[in-house]
Amino acid sequence: MSELKGRVALVTGASRNIGRAIALELAAAGARVAVAAKSARAEADAVVAEIGADAMSVLADVTDRAAVDAMVAAVLARFGRIDILVNNAAVRGEKPFETLDYATWRNVLAICLDGAYHCTQAALPALKASGAGAVINIGGLTAHTGAMDRAHVVTAKAGLVGLTRALAHDLAGFGITVNNVSPGMMDTVRGASAGHQQPKHHATHATLLGRRGKPEEIATTVRWLAGPGGRYVTGQVIHLNGGTYLGS
Repeated sequence: MSELKGRVALVTGASRNIGRAIALELAAAGARVAVAAKSARAEADAVVAEIGADAMSVLADVTDRAAVDAMVAAVLARFGRIDILVNNAAVRGEKPFETLDYATWRNVLAICLDGAYHCTQAALPALKASGAGAVINIGGLTAHTGAMDRAHVVTAKAGLVGLTRALAHDLAGFGITVNNVSPGMMDTVRGASAGHQQPKHHATHATLLGRRGKPEEIATTVRWLAGPGGRYVTGQVIHLNGGTYLGS
């Protein structure tokens, strides 16, 4: 199927793990894809190489509005439009609240929450011009369950749920859907920001299905939300966690 042919997607945090899988899946659906990363040029270029000529890599710190504006401008200069925005850039470190310094707190909120604000606002004129725009925010299980040593991450991801619901109201009149995909208990490689360690709650939680999720399973849900089948879905949190959390 090529249900996204003629459309353009911008995916942040797309150089690895879930972001990479989303970029590849949207490309498989026919979209041209901008693979965005903060600084991992080689990894972003490798994803572009997997996709081919219908992809580009772009570096931007999503906490820096000028950098985000430049990123959006670069995508528009190359592809002429943006129809799909996936706000995936995030960090997920762990630190006890009593030793959680304000700089670390602000950095996590700036990336996960402020980054989604900057990217969505910067891309909004293009999304409005699309006529069938889609914003998909990648949330997280602990926004709904809480978790030890993750006050900053839980707060940021919970805020992303609020932003999703607010923007669903604000942008519906422009034909733009806004949804939150919430992965949980995923089989991914943790980066330096998480100390290359699996989250503590992974040791105390289990899935009903008896396995961890795959990035590709998140990606197929994003593909559906971005495509014609998801046009009547907006303001929703869609959980993919193998039954670890049964909630709304």
